[in-house]
Amino acid sequence: MLNNVTDGEEGDGGPNSQGDGNPKESSPFINSTGSSDVEKSQQYDGKNMALFEEEMDTVPMVSSLLSSLANYSNLPQGSKEHEEAENNEETRKKPATQAPQLGTVMGVYLPCLQNILGVILFLRMTWLVGIGGVMGTFIIVFMCCSTTMLTAISMSAIATNGVVPAGGSYYMISRSLGPEFGGAVGICFYLGTTFAGAMYILGCIEILLIYIVPAAAIFKMEGLEGPEAEAALLNNMRVYGTIVLSLMALVVFVGVKYVNKLALVFLACVILSILAVYAGVIKSSFDPPFFPVCVLGNRSLLSKGFDVCAKTIEQANGTVTTKLWKMFCDSEFLNATCDEFFTNNNVSIIQGIPGVTSGILAENLFGTYLEKGDIIEKRGVPSFSDPESPLTNLNRYVQADISTFWTLLVGIYFPSVTGIMAGSNRSGDLRDAQKSIPIGTILAITTTSIIYMSCVILFGACVEGMVLRDKFGEGVNGNLVIGTLAWPSPWVIVIGSFFSTCGAGLQSLTGAPRLMQAIARDSIIPFLRVFGHGKANGEPTWALLLTASICEIGIIIASLDAVAPILSMFFLMCYMFVNLACALQTLLRTPNWRPRFKFYHWALSFLGMSLCLTLMFLCSWYYALVAMVIAGCIYKYIEFCGAEKEWGDGIRGISLSAARFALMRLEEGPPHTKNWRPQILVLVNMDAEQNVEQPRLLSLTNQLKAGKGLTIVGTSVEGTYLTNNLQAQKAEQSVKKLMESEKVKGFCQVVISSNLRDATSHLIQVSGLGGLRHNTVLVSWPRNWKQGEEHHRMKNFIEIVRETTAGHLALIVPKNIAAYPSNGERFTEGHIDVWWIVHDGGMLMLLPFLLRQHKVWRKCKMRIFTVAQMDDNSIQMKKDLMTFLYHLRLDAEVEVVELQDSDISAYTYEKTLVMEQRSQILKEMHLTKNEREREIQSITDVSRGSIRRKHPTTLRSQQSTGEETASASGEGKPEEESFRVSRARQVQLLQGKNASATPTSPTSPSVTTPGSTTPGEETQMTWTDDGDKGKNPAVANPDNIKDMFNMKPEWENLNQSNVRRMHHAQKLNDIIVKKSSDAKLVLLNMPGPPRNRMGDENYMEFMEVLTEGLNRVLLVRGGGREVITIYS
Repeated sequence: MLNNVTDGEEGDGGPNSQGDGNPKESSPFINSTGSSDVEKSQQYDGKNMALFEEEMDTVPMVSSLLSSLANYSNLPQGSKEHEEAENNEETRKKPATQAPQLGTVMGVYLPCLQNILGVILFLRMTWLVGIGGVMGTFIIVFMCCSTTMLTAISMSAIATNGVVPAGGSYYMISRSLGPEFGGAVGICFYLGTTFAGAMYILGCIEILLIYIVPAAAIFKMEGLEGPEAEAALLNNMRVYGTIVLSLMALVVFVGVKYVNKLALVFLACVILSILAVYAGVIKSSFDPPFFPVCVLGNRSLLSKGFDVCAKTIEQANGTVTTKLWKMFCDSEFLNATCDEFFTNNNVSIIQGIPGVTSGILAENLFGTYLEKGDIIEKRGVPSFSDPESPLTNLNRYVQADISTFWTLLVGIYFPSVTGIMAGSNRSGDLRDAQKSIPIGTILAITTTSIIYMSCVILFGACVEGMVLRDKFGEGVNGNLVIGTLAWPSPWVIVIGSFFSTCGAGLQSLTGAPRLMQAIARDSIIPFLRVFGHGKANGEPTWALLLTASICEIGIIIASLDAVAPILSMFFLMCYMFVNLACALQTLLRTPNWRPRFKFYHWALSFLGMSLCLTLMFLCSWYYALVAMVIAGCIYKYIEFCGAEKEWGDGIRGISLSAARFALMRLEEGPPHTKNWRPQILVLVNMDAEQNVEQPRLLSLTNQLKAGKGLTIVGTSVEGTYLTNNLQAQKAEQSVKKLMESEKVKGFCQVVISSNLRDATSHLIQVSGLGGLRHNTVLVSWPRNWKQGEEHHRMKNFIEIVRETTAGHLALIVPKNIAAYPSNGERFTEGHIDVWWIVHDGGMLMLLPFLLRQHKVWRKCKMRIFTVAQMDDNSIQMKKDLMTFLYHLRLDAEVEVVELQDSDISAYTYEKTLVMEQRSQILKEMHLTKNEREREIQSITDVSRGSIRRKHPTTLRSQQSTGEETASASGEGKPEEESFRVSRARQVQLLQGKNASATPTSPTSPSVTTPGSTTPGEETQMTWTDDGDKGKNPAVANPDNIKDMFNMKPEWENLNQSNVRRMHHAQKLNDIIVKKSSDAKLVLLNMPGPPRNRMGDENYMEFMEVLTEGLNRVLLVRGGGREVITIYS
């Protein structure tokens, strides 16, 4: 079975088959074959897999899975592959990736040693001990080494939690903390590595110009003093630094194979130099080197101005003055006028390196911090000087070149412990990365920590403090102090440190472009994609050019002490997020967090993260802020503009945990009125191409929400889940694209159901989760609802109104949605008119306020109209309304409109008649034969049941004789009339579409004389229940009855409840059009739906009449609770 791997199973899904959009990642777990069913049956024939052969394209056999895992190679070309690609480029078309062969020592331990030990140890460690003292420097070294050790523990846990492709720390951070943090920290790590290259180059030039060939300086420093000499040194560093940077970039461009071949040579130089230092320390215990230092009083003198450390010397012809005398006196004669301090103090020679057994350690135990320009002095030696006299001849002494303090030393020293990522960066070249990275990195940090701590103590025990504080060896003939201590020759240290800095610079210029290339190829930062390209063999040419350009910035700074804190910031930020990633993964306990390295704990990771943050602000608080701002800007840029990736990172886990916690808190109860905001469920329709029919609905949503609160855009697809899933996915993508273009922050939900009515009901019922559910439904007014093919949308709309009412949800219905403004439009003036007819909990007040927060409606003013009846005090109503608005903190004009009683016009009757005729026709058009028969039977049963309950005697008489009788009491007449009407409807319904358009014609047997019953009792109610019949104003007002006797016969049969509603809608519409015809938007209360379903068409007609002649109308129904309050 192990060898039965088909061609379709061998691969790992192809180079581009991955789940996160990263073209460099593949997976061995999902195999896709393009073979036909016949081929598949042949492939799996005889393999005891018949039950699963139909699923073999997505569910591979265990044997093929294990084979893919064993041969899994998701590692880009490492340095070895680059060499092979260059060497065999002409003879080989496709480079074959060899299995990595590096072990723990060669692959991790030695590269980490080479990157950690470097320029700071050779050029600044003695100075750090002299300034900070043994105690202060030891604390700095211990803090920095502890930080890197804790970071290495966290890194080991992450590196052993699965395969780590080449990319090292960036890959680990981005896959653990997500693309936003990964990109931000990756850029910081890249900048740190680039500035490290600049620091190594500056160290290389410093060794060259000060200790090897000082005569090579282009800007001569002889005769220059103070700032001029400093400027000349920096200019030399800039010129030579640019030259060396160009040469190194050229070497890296030609090929990394040269860098790799020289790496062992450079590492050997570092190790030999350190061994030479230890040998020199041992030798100093019994034979200290001769290292004289000339001191005037307690002040260290510049050695380049004299040859003999004495004021005068005795010769055969008498006492003769020396060059030192000429430096402080105005002539060479003994009676010359000399400097006061020179006159009052003697010149002496002290041993610069007294040896490890000299006891000098006690003198160097504590620090001596200097201001820029201070003279370096020896402790414990008295000097005679007038405190009031000014200092003179300062250029004759060794002076401090910068102001020093303990936190500055931290920033300068920390780069010497960086480089712990060298092993993880080579993960693509390791034989077993999960084993080698933890062991090699921790061993390297342990070794280097021992070296640094021992050097602090040994330097303090061997070297005079005044010599330690002499940064450039100006008082000891320009010698490198650590070189003089070394055995057998100072040149071992000088040459070794020179080559080690060159090698470290080359390593930085090799690693940084590859890191940038990895970031660019992830496509998380769009504008960096160009740097993902390179030569045919994968060399990052463009990234190398960018790296050299940024490195030149560090060269222009030119000061090693100024560049070191910059790269410290970037490295510390990188290490901080490595610790954060490990801590988060441990605390979240994600199922995939199973590191092979077991010696980690979230508390250690948090301690490491805290140390990193502390060291950042100790080094330089303003550099720390700048680094954080850079990382924050990159984070927000990736969040808004970068490609979305799903890497299963810990930040997603935090978001999930935080969301679960917040949802559980929200579940405790409904929000307070002060916290209420519309959480909107937007119901949209899709066309045949699965595109949104009403895109302006989402524009209105954005204007209502302004990005706040919950927004769910829901739509439905008709069919079954198995057959219509692709349509649902297409609809979801279409909605999400529109949401993105309209800048609507929210979620999309698509429901598949056998009919659209049920799907919409499901959306209203189940959208949201826990306490994070919608409280408002936004749905567009159905267009062309009067047309027969749109009848189902009208029914669906009215059911939505009913369901929102039953669910205590607010409802917002924009009418003529196509006329609403887009998000790019602006109203420079105009009004938003609110017609407050009934109280709805404050929705009518809140919506204009929310709209005016958006830039589209910001210039519009708010007007509130309310309706007063004849018995209301309109003046007092206006005062009360103004007071109410004042307490609500809303600015609006107020107007009270009085509705006068008036007779029902003939136009209203005709409108009602046409409405009822249309309703009857629409109803009959949508009834099948069986539905008609059921409708007839239900009407008959209801009528007979009503008569039987109220008049059983009459019913029995009718049943026995088979004819109508007049012996029934007066209360039975309405029921008899209802029964007769039902009989007439039976005839009509059986006739089907050829029935008369009039519900009951004037000559129908169901019509009685006006004196027998009132018109309001003749037909069934189509708006409310039977209890409203007695409220007919035609019954209460005899004049109206008199007028109705003169009406047309067709009008007499109209439902008077419908007539009254049509009359009210017409009157309200007249007033609204008169007052608000020029308004940009009109908001008004939406009446409730009919309780029975026979009056649905009439309800829609009433809404049409109510809003006729208005351009933009927002119909609003409250959710049954207060949404606005006057209290704070």
